[in-house]
Amino acid sequence: MDLKYLLREPGNITPKTTLLVLLHGYGSNEEDLFSFVPTLPEDWLIVSFRAPLNTDFEGFSWYDIDFNNAEKFVGVQQAEKAEKAILESILRISNQYGLTENETHLVGFSQGGILSYALSLNNPELFSKVACMSCYLEEKILHNISKDKKKLEKLRFFISHGTDDAIIPLEWGRKAADFLYEKSCYFSFREYMSGHGVNQKNYMDLMDFFGK
Repeated sequence: MDLKYLLREPGNITPKTTLLVLLHGYGSNEEDLFSFVPTLPEDWLIVSFRAPLNTDFEGFSWYDIDFNNAEKFVGVQQAEKAEKAILESILRISNQYGLTENETHLVGFSQGGILSYALSLNNPELFSKVACMSCYLEEKILHNISKDKKKLEKLRFFISHGTDDAIIPLEWGRKAADFLYEKSCYFSFREYMSGHGVNQKNYMDLMDFFGK
């Protein structure tokens, strides 16, 4: 599956150039999180993928959702297929630009955040900093979590959630923090007075997370 994407190249690319991957939410597109680019480090290679499926509304999705059935809030087979496509695309881009000694970071919002959890926890050796916003950790698509705590300790998570999120309940987001704590992962969990979105304080904290 070839994913469409937007790309921002730095002026100079070396084997150590940091790669940042952006994964949008349900019903959005690759332009959404790409708006973060102006405030991110200029020497990073940044790619924002478009999800492969069309929604009933405008925009795209990584997998179908039955909003009336919490048990079917994730289409497992579609989600796994999307995760595989994202991973293959990341490896292809890394190879294309000769990124052999670099760090690769993830930012995902909502559905994209759910996949960011899966990508990083299933492949901890490939990623460094992971931002999961307004989402939850879906254990149905976690299959390859390493039992080697040293691999998981390498990951750094930034989790954010709106206190008035009507799409994905705050409690679901908090459970992700509990899960990461049990796995001895490093993370910060922050709540904001907002709905299902990223307010200004959330955005500033996200930029601070990547600036450290």
